[in-house]
Amino acid sequence: MAALVSSTEQESDRCGSEEENRGVEAGHGGQQQQTGPAAPGGSRLSKLPLARIKALMKTDPDVSLASQESVFIIAKATELFVEMIAKDALVYAQQGKRKTLQRKDLDNAIEAVDEFAFLEGTLD
Repeated sequence: MAALVSSTEQESDRCGSEEENRGVEAGHGGQQQQTGPAAPGGSRLSKLPLARIKALMKTDPDVSLASQESVFIIAKATELFVEMIAKDALVYAQQGKRKTLQRKDLDNAIEAVDEFAFLEGTLD
């Protein structure tokens, strides 16, 4: 849990203070969160397109409505997941003295890290 808190604090440091982030979200007057290239402060709150995330969430028959807050949280969780698996795969690429990630690097990361066990066989 402490790692989650520290990574959240680091993310808020990169994107500005928490009050600024709330101000950006509240500043839309009830409109949808900005999904354009940059938030009014000059930095994006999410690196992934929120409209695409929302569309993917709605493909699940159990999801009829998705609030902007839930879409944003799913987008941030996805960003953190991709960052984590990419960093683990990078270790294997560096062991092979390469700078480019290859599929075998992802396969090695999935096999080596218990948290990625649910992904085994998905890249086949």
